[in-house]
Amino acid sequence: MKKEKLLIAAAAGVGVAAVAYKLLTRRDIPEWATPVENFDINRYLGKWYELARFESRIEKDLKHVTEDYSIDAYGNIRVVTTGYNYKKHKTIRATGKMKFVGAEDVAMLKVSYFGPFYANYNVIDIDPEYRHALVCTNNLEYLWVLSRETTLPDEIKAQFINRAIGIGFDVDMLEWV
Repeated sequence: MKKEKLLIAAAAGVGVAAVAYKLLTRRDIPEWATPVENFDINRYLGKWYELARFESRIEKDLKHVTEDYSIDAYGNIRVVTTGYNYKKHKTIRATGKMKFVGAEDVAMLKVSYFGPFYANYNVIDIDPEYRHALVCTNNLEYLWVLSRETTLPDEIKAQFINRAIGIGFDVDMLEWV
């Protein structure tokens, strides 16, 4: 009986250690990506146009997608995503909230449109004027190119493409919208 309890305790210990290891080594950003440092959320606020993205269920059939970031009355980061569903012939709007994962000058955030459920939101490249941004989640399945304008200069596009390739993104999957 004592031997069984010891084996159960050892198995439980190994299980707890495995879970702890998984949580402690979990990355909120792809392995070769780094978030923008010296990030200024106040400069990031305002309207952004989505110029390219990986296909996703969330944005299926949407065109002319914009993101509008602001600070609400409580000091929280608010995001309003708007897009036109060309199959349903109507504008779709979703309001969410964002928060920093760690330091507020590192562009690792989480975004939620559905209550307590958050997704990673990492700004992995941005030009010095905060006119164009490259954003991803915690894996290589989601990538966005955002701009303050509806066009992207060729040199910024090349910079973002090269950055994404260096991280491991399959840039052929980008849909330029």
